[in-house]
Amino acid sequence: MSYVTGLKCRECGQEYPVSPLHVCETCFGPLEVAYDYAGIKAAISRAAIERRPHNLWRYRELLPIEGQPEIGPYSGFTPLLRVERLGAELGIKRLYIKDDTVNHPTLSYKDRVVSVAISKAREFGFKTVSCASTGNLATAVAAHAARAGLQCVIFMPEGVEAGKIVGSTIYGAEVIIIRGNYDDVNRLCSEIADKYGWAFVNINLRPYYTEGAKTFGFELAEQLGWRLPQHIVLPTAGGTILPKVAK
Repeated sequence: MSYVTGLKCRECGQEYPVSPLHVCETCFGPLEVAYDYAGIKAAISRAAIERRPHNLWRYRELLPIEGQPEIGPYSGFTPLLRVERLGAELGIKRLYIKDDTVNHPTLSYKDRVVSVAISKAREFGFKTVSCASTGNLATAVAAHAARAGLQCVIFMPEGVEAGKIVGSTIYGAEVIIIRGNYDDVNRLCSEIADKYGWAFVNINLRPYYTEGAKTFGFELAEQLGWRLPQHIVLPTAGGTILPKVAK
């Protein structure tokens, strides 16, 4: 059962039904997934969560999917490590590092967000999934698309190192190199999404894709005995993880 009630514009509050839409048609603000939190509160408990498999889907009521998840069974619930010597060096009494480099299958935080996006792509009936990327996202999309049995096309800017390209092709994805920088590639992908009806995880599936980042924060709380840390320091590129961990 899904507790998603629809999409809502972060800027103006305009509401939309669940669909592959990422921008408000009124103010062009970003759309976010809205939930029935009262229903979620009545349906789950800490004890129930703790009995579930150690992956991101242990928090499935707080994620935007229908039914039982099949994508990303080994993604999420990465170790939270106490680092005493570094903490002493920095003057921090209790310092922890969340090690997302052991996410599976591609050893990146992107396995979290892509697991949710590819699950949603299947729900919507897409046959082709894609993304604009310079590396880790491309590999994660290719890997999870292969598990889902979906065609995958990756768009990368020129100049990307060969290893990043190989990381996608080994999963059977088609990689297309675009002359220009990442912004040029992203603009092209927006046009392709509209013209061909493909699922782009970081464009028309972005509201669902970003929800996967919340699981990083859920795990922090659970691994600290259902307590919140005083401070969280997060590395960012596009910044997806910051507002979602806060959420």
